[in-house]
Parts: sequence; structure tokens; C-alpha cells
Amino acid sequence: MKFCPNCAAELAQKTIGGVERAACRQPDCGFVFWDNPVPVVAAIVEYNDHIVLARNAQWPQGVFSMITGYLERNESPESAVLREVKEELGLDGQLKGFIGHYAFARKNQLILAYAVNASGEIQLNHEIAEVKLVARDEFDVTQFAKLQLTARIFQDWLGK
Repeated sequence: MKFCPNCAAELAQKTIGGVERAACRQPDCGFVFWDNPVPVVAAIVEYNDHIVLARNAQWPQGVFSMITGYLERNESPESAVLREVKEELGLDGQLKGFIGHYAFARKNQLILAYAVNASGEIQLNHEIAEVKLVARDEFDVTQFAKLQLTARIFQDWLGK
């Protein structure tokens, strides 16, 4: 962000509360770009005694993870995670429980992870290129070596 959304003045780096932040140069404006983390929900989806792993349409072949999406305005994380399962997989979900919260600093996100039981018929939307179903007893966290945060969430889930 280079310009103030309030008055269009150029933003400058200022130390506010001990942190460098982009802030409006105009003394009467007072705008500060706080750049707070964006909340994202994640679902480990269990479906017909399998774990659903999804490959985002923008990801390379062979890279799979859980279902994720942004928390929308006036939406609870629990509602958001069930909405994402419905939108991306076409499945009806039921919350099993909260797994944990995780800072994803590289993308400035706060991940809120849930376990979800799902039913229905899988119908992928445009965001998901493909899914694979893995039996729980054949599930191996090491497949997420390149996705360390995904591996950590799955490890926490398996430990519960």
C-alpha cells in the first residue's frame, strides 16, 4: 500500500508502538496501515472413512493439503469452515472439533483449523483441481514435507 485510502497522500514508514508501519504523512488524517494477519479457516475433512486431500487449481501436480478459505465479514469461524467444505467439495459438513490456531507468517495469516465430518457427493468447484481420498490407517504426515504448517496441523489432529 503506497497511498492513504482516506486522503490519497503518500504513506511513510513511522514507528508506532515500537513497530515500523505505513502511515499517512498528513497530520490531520491519522491513517495507519496496521497490516494485521488475515483470518483463514482450514478443514481436515473425513469422508467415508477417508481423509480428503485437495490440490488447489493454482498448485503444481502432486501438492495436496486440507480445505482452506478466508473468514468473511460477520461470519463465525465454525460457519466459515463448513461453508468452505460445501463450496470447494460440495459436501455437507459437521464439526468434530477445533484443532488449533497457527500463525502463517509468510502469508500474514492466522489459520483456524477444524476437524470436519462430511457427507454427500463430492463435487469440486473451480478452486480445486483434484482430490484424493486416503484411508486413515494409510495416512502419512511425511507427505507434507514441503508444507510444514500443514504437517503440523495434521500432527496435532492425529494427537487428539
